[in-house]
Amino acid sequence: MFINKNTALVKSIAKQLGFDFCGISKAEFLAEEAPRLEKWLKENRHGEMRYMENYFDKRLNPALLVEGAKSVISLLYNYYPNQQQRPDAPKLSKYAYGKDYHLVIKDKLNEFLELLRNKIGEINARAFVDSAPVLEKAWAAKSGLGWLGKNANLINKQQGSFFFIAELILDLELEPDGPIKDYCGTCTKCIEACPTDAIVEPYVVDGSKCISYLTIELREAIPETFKNKMDNWAFGCDVCQDVCPWNSFSFPHQEAQFTPSAELMNMSTRDWQEMTELTFQRVFKNSAVKRTKFQGLKRNLNFLRPFDSPSKG
Repeated sequence: MFINKNTALVKSIAKQLGFDFCGISKAEFLAEEAPRLEKWLKENRHGEMRYMENYFDKRLNPALLVEGAKSVISLLYNYYPNQQQRPDAPKLSKYAYGKDYHLVIKDKLNEFLELLRNKIGEINARAFVDSAPVLEKAWAAKSGLGWLGKNANLINKQQGSFFFIAELILDLELEPDGPIKDYCGTCTKCIEACPTDAIVEPYVVDGSKCISYLTIELREAIPETFKNKMDNWAFGCDVCQDVCPWNSFSFPHQEAQFTPSAELMNMSTRDWQEMTELTFQRVFKNSAVKRTKFQGLKRNLNFLRPFDSPSKG
């Protein structure tokens, strides 16, 4: 009885805080993910993201992150924008248009736990949003929020894939949701559209070839082999999502903090090329773009000269 009551409470709080979808899994070892992750690492698909080699066991076992863990709550938060950059401008991934999602979602997760504790009492829990050894997409798929597509993104049947994924791992027993089937079918649009051929086979992305990796994670010079293949992306890449048929169901988010500034949306190619560090600090004050730092962004912009032709996607 209490399990059902608490499960209903969790779903209610998720809705109250503006999360689009909420799913629950039992906090158990992700046995099916272990060989996949091990193979991906052995093939060096993570490039220079050496942190992916760390905490292998913790990525698979939530009990190593939260003592006594019984449930994993997975949450999706829409970030699809209704604004667009100038068509000639170097491109930002849509998730970086507004305030850094780590800050926005973490605040919501902390509020989530506070509301839950007010109703239930003391619980041992931790909140995660893309900042710890948690296989977020795997947990979200296990809880029925979508399936892992051929581009390795979580795809939701109702709204596509433009979501931030977050987790709460806690020592509270809840009623788990089951996974859903894969609805990619015979579609290969994401594979065909990837400018750098990073989707090396269905469901496998070579991170070291991905434009998001090259423009954000890679600290060294971008290899010349990618010259004229960057599709004018200065930070991140959305190509495999933009071409996905399921994203025809995406609709604009309602989060004011994700609304981009008019200055950012109106920046021309020249504005980007002539950007000073002072401008960078002002425009991207609370943005995820700060992760690449000013010098990293300038490196990306310089690598794009002359700017690439429009995406083949």
